[in-house]
Amino acid sequence: MIASVTRRWDAETRLLAVLAACLSVVAFVFYFRHGDTLLYGDAVAHINIARRVFDSRTPGLLQLGTVWLPLPHLLMIPLLLSDSAWQSGLGGSIPSLIAYLAAVLGIFRLVRGALSFPAEPDLRARLVAWFAAAVFAANPNLIYLQTTAMTEVLYLAFFIWSVVYLAEFAQAVHSGDTEMQRLASRSLVKCAVSIACAEATRYDGWFLAAATSVVVFAVGVRTRNSVWGRSEHLWRDIRNFAIIVVLVPALWFAYNGVIYRNPLEFANGPYSARAIEQRTARPGFPPHPGTYDLVAATQYFLKSAEANMADENLQKIWIALAVAGALLLLLLERRLFPLLMLCIPLPFYALSVAYGGVPVFVPTWWPFSYYNVRYGIELLPAIAVLAALTIYFATTFWRPILGKIVVATFAVLLIVASYLSVWRAQPVSYREAVVNSRTRIALETALANNLRILPKDATLLMYLGDHVGAVQRAGIPLARVIHEGNHRTWKQPRDPEGLWERALADPSGLADYAIGIDDDPVSVSAREHRLKSMAIIETTGQPAATIYFTKSSR
Repeated sequence: MIASVTRRWDAETRLLAVLAACLSVVAFVFYFRHGDTLLYGDAVAHINIARRVFDSRTPGLLQLGTVWLPLPHLLMIPLLLSDSAWQSGLGGSIPSLIAYLAAVLGIFRLVRGALSFPAEPDLRARLVAWFAAAVFAANPNLIYLQTTAMTEVLYLAFFIWSVVYLAEFAQAVHSGDTEMQRLASRSLVKCAVSIACAEATRYDGWFLAAATSVVVFAVGVRTRNSVWGRSEHLWRDIRNFAIIVVLVPALWFAYNGVIYRNPLEFANGPYSARAIEQRTARPGFPPHPGTYDLVAATQYFLKSAEANMADENLQKIWIALAVAGALLLLLLERRLFPLLMLCIPLPFYALSVAYGGVPVFVPTWWPFSYYNVRYGIELLPAIAVLAALTIYFATTFWRPILGKIVVATFAVLLIVASYLSVWRAQPVSYREAVVNSRTRIALETALANNLRILPKDATLLMYLGDHVGAVQRAGIPLARVIHEGNHRTWKQPRDPEGLWERALADPSGLADYAIGIDDDPVSVSAREHRLKSMAIIETTGQPAATIYFTKSSR
């Protein structure tokens, strides 16, 4: 019986895998050919963080830095050994493409298994699972994001599978059957591993780990009167679960404490979200909508989720269906409560916007711009699954076959109409990438064209924090660039003996050319040493970039 409940590759799953893989690849080819997979500046940064682990003047795992968690970069490293995969961004997209497929299959297994456990799924459960998978897989914003090196899709895969295994654990743990108890034990371990991977991908995973730990402990307490609940095996499994999910944050705190002399460097250091917000804030104005206002923060995140689902006319329907599904679940099928864990992004992002220095701008609300609107995609699994549950319960209440056909037709038409409206207007996550990349890409392209003229063996001095894409576009190995990552990070706040600091202090002795942008450290050093400019690159909306001769290159 268990094999039928949790089997991985039945005919339906294989069919879904093929369809999702085809959609994923077609979308990637389309966006790749149009040069759209590297629109996000963060995607370019992720790729180059992974690349500099082995392509650097000072290679090693310390090049992973802080703030961003390491797993996405570690997964990219073997894929970026190829120069062409690095320059094109392909090496950064592959983990997202695989994660998309895994996430789609996770949604399907979650819904089908939850509605039928422990029996074979009936036709209605299978059709509702297909509906949930279609809502998730066909979402235009998800389809675009999975072609990029952004971390949202990778996180969604780990997040969804953690809920899959949590649901299987919660449903199997109440059974007195020995096989079911073994399934519960295995599922809890897999849930912990999935959460650990999510924790190493995005900080969302830390909140997920805390919430899931509460649920797992509550399930254990609830079963304490059963034979399985009183057994040492269950509490041993719960203890192991806790150890696994605590391990990743503990290691990250330790890494930051040892390397940066500050366990909270990722949260309050100079590159943290809070520090960036403080540097860019305008005097007399709140840093962003929702600051210290939890209600407004919740509204902005929900608005971003709506924008990722449909246009103004249809997006409210999806939220209404999701809310209805949650209420019906609580009223009629409380055994399905683990599915509500899919709503975890809502409190996490509401708190992050209100108190964590994380802005979310949507084009229809003040300040009428695009910034982190893609975060709304994190609520897509909840909307897809809970809307599917609403359809499931509606077909239960509406017994005549005609009524079931009406409900099914409404569901299909809603998907088609919603996603056609998104494609007509362009996915909001794609528009966000385009709007915020225009001036940056123009500068990086112009700068790259000038960098290609330089000698192939020249050593460059350049701050890469904002425009590493210029070096990537020019195809210049990072090992030829002295940058801010080339110093001993545990020497705080500066490292006088580090390569980066020594090059700034003596650019003519260590570099052949220096590239300064605006008032970055290289520009300051160039002025102090009165370096002669070779070329000045100016583009609209970006500070000028200057290529300087050093004494050794004149």
